[in-house]
Amino acid sequence: MYFLLRWAINTIALGVAVLIVKGVHVSGIVSLSVASLVIGLLNASLKPVMILFTLPLNILTLGFFTLVINTIMMLITSQLVRGFDVDGFWAAFVASMFMSIVSFLLNLFVKEGSDE
Repeated sequence: MYFLLRWAINTIALGVAVLIVKGVHVSGIVSLSVASLVIGLLNASLKPVMILFTLPLNILTLGFFTLVINTIMMLITSQLVRGFDVDGFWAAFVASMFMSIVSFLLNLFVKEGSDE
């Protein structure tokens, strides 16, 4: 149940990013939901590996390189999900920042491991 709640939060956050950022397009709610799921799966599997390999650069930039990694996750998702398109690096960068902010704010209202 917690997984579904997190997925819903990420879908809402991605939807807000799509609405705000020009250059990020989605063809429908199904594409939005699938893109949100793919981003979540990439963040759970590929992102830790990328952070490990870029650790010196991440330390040098005081963690700001993680924003670039989030952008790469968004660009990979746009290549994998039909109906979810990102026009370029900067659109993905801004969208990933909006998605992170909205997701953070929504997650403030959810307790870890909550089944309610």
